[in-house]
Amino acid sequence: MAAAASNSLAVAATVFMQRIPATNRAVVFSPLPVRPSLCSATFKQLKEKGRSSQLIVKASSSEESSLDVNELFTDLKEKWDGLENKSTVLLYGGGAVVGVWLASIVVSAVNSVPLLPKIMELVGLGYTGWFVYRYLLFKSSRKELVTDIEELKKKVSGAE
Repeated sequence: MAAAASNSLAVAATVFMQRIPATNRAVVFSPLPVRPSLCSATFKQLKEKGRSSQLIVKASSSEESSLDVNELFTDLKEKWDGLENKSTVLLYGGGAVVGVWLASIVVSAVNSVPLLPKIMELVGLGYTGWFVYRYLLFKSSRKELVTDIEELKKKVSGAE
């Protein structure tokens, strides 16, 4: 197969060369100038060339940034012992895990339908465009958005 391909290339080059006038052959097929590449340079040459702009990074360990596992576990144990409603925390945590699991199942099911993911992307882009136009484009609407968010914060926190 490779021999046939190289043979056909040779035939094509011969036909092409016969159609070009003899005076222009040297101009058309002149060799390209040799460009230096990183592959042709040795490591020593590269090291000598880039010595002035060389950046050296050294790894170091710092005791301040290291995480003490025992301290982490003692903090968690203190917080767990300080909780009054441990069953409520476990219930909410379990509910969160089940919610994430169900959301993953729904997203994978939607993703398996052929055109539905693209339609959902278009709906998302449309809603994003509407939101930007409605709330972010003009100064008065930005103020309205801030007041709406503050009211929502008050309702959620129970300050209202």
